[in-house]
Amino acid sequence: MTNGISENTDSPLGGTILLTGASGYIGGRLLSVLEKQRYKIRCLARRPEYLQSRTASTTEIVSGDVLDRESLFAALRGIKTAYYMVHSMGSSGSFEQQDRQGATNFAEAAKSAGVERIIYLGGLGDEDESLSPHLRSRQEVGQILRDESGARVLEFRASIVIGSGSLSFEMIRALVERLPIMIMPRWVSVLAQPIAVEDLIQYLIKGIDLPMDDNLICEIGGADQVSYADIMRVYGRCRNIRTRMIPVPVLTPYLSSLWLGLVTPLYTRIGRKLIESIVHSTVVRDDTAHKLFDIQPMGIEAAIRHALDNEDHQFAETRWSDALSSAGEPRSRFGVRFGSRFVDSRTLEVDCPPETAFKPIERIGGHTGYYAWNWLWRLRGFLDMLVGGVGFRRGRPHPDDLRAGDPVDFWRVEKYEPNRLLRLTAEMKLPGRAWLEFEVTGDEHKSIIRQTAIFDPVGLWGRLYWYFLYPFHQFVFKDMLRGIAKNAGK
Repeated sequence: MTNGISENTDSPLGGTILLTGASGYIGGRLLSVLEKQRYKIRCLARRPEYLQSRTASTTEIVSGDVLDRESLFAALRGIKTAYYMVHSMGSSGSFEQQDRQGATNFAEAAKSAGVERIIYLGGLGDEDESLSPHLRSRQEVGQILRDESGARVLEFRASIVIGSGSLSFEMIRALVERLPIMIMPRWVSVLAQPIAVEDLIQYLIKGIDLPMDDNLICEIGGADQVSYADIMRVYGRCRNIRTRMIPVPVLTPYLSSLWLGLVTPLYTRIGRKLIESIVHSTVVRDDTAHKLFDIQPMGIEAAIRHALDNEDHQFAETRWSDALSSAGEPRSRFGVRFGSRFVDSRTLEVDCPPETAFKPIERIGGHTGYYAWNWLWRLRGFLDMLVGGVGFRRGRPHPDDLRAGDPVDFWRVEKYEPNRLLRLTAEMKLPGRAWLEFEVTGDEHKSIIRQTAIFDPVGLWGRLYWYFLYPFHQFVFKDMLRGIAKNAGK
């Protein structure tokens, strides 16, 4: 594999790589890395228009579905290496039958097209044990690909995937963040071997050039064997959240899934299938992957911290004017959710160019104040001072000029782009982290001012803090934005 400087045309298998499941969590991450390393990619998608804005110009997108056998022959034409990243865990009806049919269709089309290598991501679990339907189906798919495709199949079997946005990570996050006391059924003590999504992607990429004389199954996992309870404790430590766990002798997967549906983003069907898999130990028992790949997977704490850091980086680089419109979820009573964060955003149009509209924003705080409800802002500063915070004592260094790093009352300037963007991060005492952002876009005649309040709560108290203040935000922030617009008009 090359270092990504030039196009990868020297792979022993050569040519274009077919990627299925590019719109999924793992497939999307894999696509991004393949593109950065200049591989020639063809994506199979049921809705090609969904991928258009998310792929490089060099990536080919073709319409097709593994359940539509005829659509696969054209998609696989000329392909030597293919990733099979499809499973039907979230579907209604018989997901096992759908998985079986999809794998059979793909194997037949791959054989007809002369595909030489298929890389497949399955699930860890001892075949000699009574596996859950989900894990049993994942392993059956691998067997179908090996038996019927005529290609050499490299099957990776992984346990829990840790990464911002992954199903297991979001479940852990929701449980720890929302429940200071948790009832713990027996399945949370079963051992697993979680793998960071970055390490998983490394295995999938290096599988392209791995010398293979026959089919191969590689069990992969992180550096630690831990239970779900251990993972939740580590997550709590990383987020500085204390959680009490009370064990109970019996709580069936069905009842557990109903409970998860109430307190996490998972709906019951997904929760039940996930828990049915968790009740079986998913640890690496075969060291083949360790012998074949020069990869040193990170441990659970490093994986969780890396996921949180990656989330922070993505958040910091987000343009909220784009992200809010493409969030894919409606605004709720308490704002829009991004990861663990609450986001409350509003816009206003003013009849002036951006440099004029931005002037009141860069003078915010200090003697200028906040353009509305200044007594409430001062009261908040006084309460912060009473609990040992910085309060309103600092003001700002200059009434008109700003630089990144400047204090503004109980805020600090995190990012400043003249005439376009100001992001303030809160330094007051809070059960979480908070930001206040202003972004101005427009032309010489009109501008759009977007004001966004962001809060990353820590634990239940952090969430209650946001819920309590949210009604006040509705008039404080609305009137502040109107005040900024009024001053811009002057």
